[in-house]
Amino acid sequence: MDCIFCKIVNGEIPSKVLYEDELVLVIMDANPNVDGHALIIPKKHYTDYLELDKEISTHIFEVAKNIGPKIMQKLGATALTLLVNYGTDQQVKHFHLHLLPNFGTSTSQATKTNDEVYAILKELSN
Repeated sequence: MDCIFCKIVNGEIPSKVLYEDELVLVIMDANPNVDGHALIIPKKHYTDYLELDKEISTHIFEVAKNIGPKIMQKLGATALTLLVNYGTDQQVKHFHLHLLPNFGTSTSQATKTNDEVYAILKELSN
């Protein structure tokens, strides 16, 4: 299988890991839409949300409930959008949940480099 997220999970491709447990990775998006754009990726390959079982679905959203507010607090965001693409909009065919901080401006976009944001957010599990 030629899945970029499976390669990240297997350590074949480097990533900026914010959180990891036995079921998921939370990484910085390599091409962020906004500062702090992160992805929750199950370690097991699921093509889309229709394949998720109850255990992994519940776990992903528990991680989002834990990590999302920490991202907001550390970056000064006022809100957080959780996004799942499906169908033709799903560029990588491995389920992932986007965490997109909102900073209360009409033009939300990345203003820092991924390295700058990673330095602020790394080790969110602490």
